[in-house]
Amino acid sequence: MGRTLIHNATIVNGGESVQGSVVIENKRIAEVLTNGKPLSRPCDEIIDATGCYLLPGIIDDHVHFRDPGLTHKADFLTESRAAVAGGVTSIMDMPNTSPLTTTLDALEEKFDLMNRKCIVNHSCYFGATNSNYTEFSKLDEHRVCGIKLFMGSSTGNMLVDRKQSLEKIFGSAPLLIAAHCENQDLIKKNIAHYKEIYQDEEIPLEKHPYIRSAQACYDSSHLAVNLATESGARLHILHISTAKEIELLTNAATPQKRITAEACVSHLLFSSTDYKTLGTRIKCNPAIKVKKNRLALQNAVNEGYIDVIATDHAPHLLSEKEGGALKAASGMPMIQFSLVSMLELVDKNIFSIETVVGKMCHAPAQIYRINNRGYIQENFQADLVLVRRGEPWTVSRDNILSKCAWSPLEGHSFNWKVEKTFVNGQLIYNDGQINDTYRGEELRFN
Repeated sequence: MGRTLIHNATIVNGGESVQGSVVIENKRIAEVLTNGKPLSRPCDEIIDATGCYLLPGIIDDHVHFRDPGLTHKADFLTESRAAVAGGVTSIMDMPNTSPLTTTLDALEEKFDLMNRKCIVNHSCYFGATNSNYTEFSKLDEHRVCGIKLFMGSSTGNMLVDRKQSLEKIFGSAPLLIAAHCENQDLIKKNIAHYKEIYQDEEIPLEKHPYIRSAQACYDSSHLAVNLATESGARLHILHISTAKEIELLTNAATPQKRITAEACVSHLLFSSTDYKTLGTRIKCNPAIKVKKNRLALQNAVNEGYIDVIATDHAPHLLSEKEGGALKAASGMPMIQFSLVSMLELVDKNIFSIETVVGKMCHAPAQIYRINNRGYIQENFQADLVLVRRGEPWTVSRDNILSKCAWSPLEGHSFNWKVEKTFVNGQLIYNDGQINDTYRGEELRFN
């Protein structure tokens, strides 16, 4: 492989933005040229990046690519195509597939599928059940990104609700525990309450955030924090959705924490008022709630209480999204438009571009201890994305790449655009063209 020079970009890295250039050679970042540092020797190819921002490739620690077993709505190839179009170069896939990734055999089969089909770098979680914690010691800590724990029931029936099992999981986990936190007993109580009100009628979608309530989220997150504190386990609370949960977190520097938290793009963009126009397209678990929670989450990102911005990319067919609060499937496809959505919040002065890079690139690399990724640094893997702010373009069926073929952002116009995405130094996405013959690498963890 020759040397490629990405010339004259605004490089966003390590909390600052500086004008400079980057050299790619042999899959890696060979040179970072800032502050007048000269090029060591000529390059074979020069990409003029004038007017562009060069970012580390996005690391999405929370995706559901539905492979294996649910490939009528998504698979590793289609969703990794959507990923590179959105500037995402590494993903970590969830275990609620068919079969569930809760045995060592299923884990190996999933890695094999990812290696054959995924065009971005990848790992996957091992799913916890009420009884499989004895398998944790057999996991390869350098290959498996973490243990996924459903402390609230969601898609896939992987609920872990026995106190003794939870104590065993937190006490024996050699890896980070990524937890979906909702109190299932309270959710059942809320469902019963609304069934009594609506009798034989379908419970309206607008009641979804009251069924999967703020209190249900807080109670479960509080339990997870207590269990992690008592056991010393590393805990990453997924998709924080309430202001109250932020009280459980600290704003110490991310590398110093053993308890970290994630906010999802959907909870940073939408509020319960959007159900009126977007309906079940924004139904997800935990539910999108009233506006004060969205504002609290945005502030928590800026103040350091929330460490990571991810997507919880979870495609369903539109036919599966029909119904009300109980019937319609929960989840939405977000990976292709996650970066440009956050850059739009930069334009609205909600985040800085350095914060977006910190939460979508640096922090996932730190929390999961990913080798040589997440930064624009010499000798790191050349996972890079070039973005530009320019003429507006609109999300439509014609440019959606997820297999489910819809987005809650259809009809929305963005000024930011992903121009090029490099995975391990390979130009995989180039202004609408995708090299989907390439295959990403397995992520490696320290």
